Amino acid sequence: MASTDLRKMLDCSICLSIYTDPVTLRCGHNFCRLCIHQVFTTREEDETQEEDEDFGVYSCPQCGEEYQERPALQRNITLCNIVESFRAAQPDQEETGVFCTYCIHYPVLAVMSCLMCEASLCDNHLRVHSKSPEHVLCDPTTSLENRKCSVHKKILEYYCLADSSCICVSCRLDGDHQGHNVETLDEASEKKKRTLRNDLQELITKTEETEKEVQSLQENKRKVHEKSSGVTERVTGLFRDLRRQLDDLEKRVLREVSRQEEQLSLALADFIQQLEIKKAALSRKMCHIEELCNMTDSLTVLQESHTGDLCDTEEGDKEDREGHDGRDLDVALISHTLHKGFSDIIAGVTGGCTIQEATDLLLDINTAHNNLHISDDMNPIPQNL
Repeated sequence: MASTDLRKMLDCSICLSIYTDPVTLRCGHNFCRLCIHQVFTTREEDETQEEDEDFGVYSCPQCGEEYQERPALQRNITLCNIVESFRAAQPDQEETGVFCTYCIHYPVLAVMSCLMCEASLCDNHLRVHSKSPEHVLCDPTTSLENRKCSVHKKILEYYCLADSSCICVSCRLDGDHQGHNVETLDEASEKKKRTLRNDLQELITKTEETEKEVQSLQENKRKVHEKSSGVTERVTGLFRDLRRQLDDLEKRVLREVSRQEEQLSLALADFIQQLEIKKAALSRKMCHIEELCNMTDSLTVLQESHTGDLCDTEEGDKEDREGHDGRDLDVALISHTLHKGFSDIIAGVTGGCTIQEATDLLLDINTAHNNLHISDDMNPIPQNL
């Protein structure tokens, strides 16, 4: 209401539209610069035609105050700012884009359109517009031809139920729609609005149901994400623990291998040392024998002790060598340590995981493998492949 009152106060009394570049006369009344300029110019033209020296008196169009000379037009800066602020505060009215047909000095937004006059009207021109029934008013529009019958060029007033089209009075009385059931546009519009409201209510209901489904799915999605995060954390921890246990098992097996290697290496080193000593003794005997073989004195050769005990020595050396040659890494012990470690790890994994066992599982004979036989109790009997 306050906005409407302000809008009326900002109307120029000459063009009945909102001020454009408002100026003030000495009496205090305001007008559009162009409007008051045209009034004074018309006054001067009339003075020239009448050639009456008293006719040259200028007067205010609103209060009638007279001026002997054409008054200076002082721009009203305050009113200019008020007008600009008012226009800026009414952006929604600019969206229609339909202006008053009769406001020629400045475009003023129309509030209604007359189908009879084929014109759009602002608030001021609407007040002086004809109130007769044939002047049908509608919302502001620039497509007034769409509101008239394309055949008779008359205003569309009825809705033909048989052809589902809008018609004029001539179409109903003596045109193609003569004798058809018709309704006024308002009646047909109200019926269609009721149908649309029902459709809208159904759409609202479906929208609410869809929203509930979306919320339910979003809740399930959240739960899946939370469960996935928990499973991911447990699996990550499980594999981290597995890697730690495998690292420990690797170190334990490698320590066993190193222990056996060290033990065998020490035993073999002792035996090698013994063989080196024996090899040195044999070398000395070989040298002694070679000396005997090179002697020419037969008595000396015969008096030297013979070497028949070498065979016994060789037999003992052979037994010792075979005993050391047969010794090797205890692979069985290493494998046992490795397999036991794996078994402990697997037992820990299966013990920490919940595995749902299959119940009431029956095998289908039609889909079983060719080499798999099914017993009478539907249990599989594995066959050698």
